[in-house]
Amino acid sequence: MKSITVIGSTGSIGTQTLEIATQYPEEFRIVGLAAGGNIELLARQVQQFRPEIVATCYEDKLPQLRDALADLDYAPMILAGEEGVTEVARYGDAESVVTGIVGCAGLLPTLAAIEAGKNIALANKETLIAGAPVVLPLVEKHGVKLLPADSEHSAIFQCLQGVPDKGLRRILLTASGGAFRDWPVEKLPEVKVADALKHPNWSMGQKITIDSATLMNKGLEVIEAHYLFGLDYSKIDIVIHPQSIIHSLIELQDTSVLAQLGWADMRLPLLYALSYPDRLYTDWESLDLVKAGSLTFKEPDHEKYPCMQLAYNAGKAGGLMPAVLNAANEQAVALFLEERISFLDIPRLIEAVCDRASNYNTQAPSLEDILEVNQRARQDVLSAVKSLNTVTA
Repeated sequence: MKSITVIGSTGSIGTQTLEIATQYPEEFRIVGLAAGGNIELLARQVQQFRPEIVATCYEDKLPQLRDALADLDYAPMILAGEEGVTEVARYGDAESVVTGIVGCAGLLPTLAAIEAGKNIALANKETLIAGAPVVLPLVEKHGVKLLPADSEHSAIFQCLQGVPDKGLRRILLTASGGAFRDWPVEKLPEVKVADALKHPNWSMGQKITIDSATLMNKGLEVIEAHYLFGLDYSKIDIVIHPQSIIHSLIELQDTSVLAQLGWADMRLPLLYALSYPDRLYTDWESLDLVKAGSLTFKEPDHEKYPCMQLAYNAGKAGGLMPAVLNAANEQAVALFLEERISFLDIPRLIEAVCDRASNYNTQAPSLEDILEVNQRARQDVLSAVKSLNTVTA
């Protein structure tokens, strides 16, 4: 039985991880849970899984959490705030930590878990994108596994099993195209928040659904793939695949191409990250190629998806620039969800902040550098908003 901690337990990744734990009670035991402000759901999770430690990232929610857990017949450790979430990540005998928390907020808990010798089921791509210069050396130092738990990088990782060293030639990341794949570019100025949240294939949290609509999610995945699999950016391509049946592909040195296929179900990459190197039997619906029908592909439209090139540029620049890109995107997406900026303002703001940060040339940034630039980029977005003519009231 593997013992697991879930960071971000009330979000999309967290709840699906706990679905897996429910389905396989003989395989997985929950040691710790950490979440945001959904105290009612978190309390139900604690009642069901009986973790040894639990935390909410909001300190002002601690009294509510304590009240919600007052009638338990056991006494878990109850914490709050950033330090509380970080303590959950490093706590106890958990073998693996699932990082389902959204955004750069996952960086410090992930580092704490690695330093405590725990394997990471990485569902939070922003942690590696912003923090790779400090995350990867720690992974090597502590000898832990960094296992991708998102569909695309899990697909690549699965395809690489058995491939010899230096056998990988190219990575092809598939993208659904998001909510606006069938919209003409001319209609994008009309986009509303509700439009952008209508993902055609996947059920995900708000932030990643917006990232899918801008294709920034795929740009961030390019950077993550570079760090995870060691390929140059010129060897990592994006292809639009509307059906989301092929979750990514790899090309080997002899031009042979391997792909991982399946229905659009986040439980599969999560299960593989948790059970690796084993394969557990599931009763989930098998892929039926006849039912799936045609699988189609097309080149992404750079005019429709400017965020994609911004991500390539930041990745190639290296140093602190991926952290700047990530923070600027998080802040811009938050402003869009609050209806303070338009959809097309998202790439404009990110580009403006990245241009301003072009003199951040630290190629071996420390954790302090990354945290500082994360805050600075967010402030730069807020400053840049004032110069936009499209800001809504």
